Amino acid sequence: MNNINESINIQNVLKIYKSETDVYALNDVSLVVQENEFFTLLGPSGCGKTTLLRLIAGFEHPTSGTILLNKKDLSLLPPNKRPVNTVFQSYALFPHMTVGGNIAFGLEMLGWSKENVSKAVDEMLALVKMEELKNRRPSEISGGQQQRVALARALAPKPEVLLLDEPLSALDLKLRKQMQIELKRLQSETGITFVFVTHDQEEALTMSDRIAVMDKGKILQFGTPREIYHHPENRFVANFIGDSNFLSATIEEEHAILSDGTKLALSSKNSSANIGKRSILIRPEHVQMVKSNGNNGSFQGKISNIVYFGTDTHFHLELKNGDEFTIRKQNAPDGGKEFEIGATVELRIDKGAIQILRD
Repeated sequence: MNNINESINIQNVLKIYKSETDVYALNDVSLVVQENEFFTLLGPSGCGKTTLLRLIAGFEHPTSGTILLNKKDLSLLPPNKRPVNTVFQSYALFPHMTVGGNIAFGLEMLGWSKENVSKAVDEMLALVKMEELKNRRPSEISGGQQQRVALARALAPKPEVLLLDEPLSALDLKLRKQMQIELKRLQSETGITFVFVTHDQEEALTMSDRIAVMDKGKILQFGTPREIYHHPENRFVANFIGDSNFLSATIEEEHAILSDGTKLALSSKNSSANIGKRSILIRPEHVQMVKSNGNNGSFQGKISNIVYFGTDTHFHLELKNGDEFTIRKQNAPDGGKEFEIGATVELRIDKGAIQILRD
């Protein structure tokens, strides 16, 4: 994201809800969202991601801290004066208006001329590929189409930032996957900064330029999807993004030694700061599995279950020390039936695939 201007700058934001005991919804949150970026706030329910979105929109105010939009302080601006629009989980379309009327309504409230409103409506319908449905009512179109109308309505005034609060959660799986691609296309074509809230890791990985992983009101890590997935900084991030195998190990300069004495080679990038007892992460798809040749010194496990997923198969293993371990293997055309439950197999792991975590 070099040489790109910042869009949103959040500085040391604190949000406390007063009750019998203070509840810290956001605890000293700072981050920068770049202009024209698809930025995702990812985390479990109650982590503070929607609260942060509402603060940007102006529906709530921070207890302390600053939120800047294009280097201007938003704190004194009400929601309707901010160059920001929001798409919610509930599309909130007007049932008595047509698709075109829903898109036009906000523009008319802003005082746009009839000519400009009509032109903007047609542009938005073309953008979301719904020109032929202009005169239908929300009850006459599908959930996915209603989602597109909500997006078109929010994009029509050309806001500087579009906030999206889990807008795909009500859609079925196949439609949700289609809309992930569609949302990324819309962001790319409009050049508008998107801030997207979700608890779904696949949505975050599929669409985002960068991701901030949140928990308990704090940002634990932010970076590109590739950085977050391949180099998580702690166990929570590693566990929340993708499938994970966690093993306890004693770290030496060149090896991770498991509790049963098995030695796994580490990357030369391993830091001396990691030496000692640590957790290591190994992604299931980064392990090769071969039939055991009887070498007791190798990294071995016994297959306890096999789960077929169509595109790939998950092999659940029990290691020699009793730990559970999962391997994900992409399926070959023949279905890959060479391994059976109860078989002892040897595991081969590239040393670069082992990540040492801060617990």
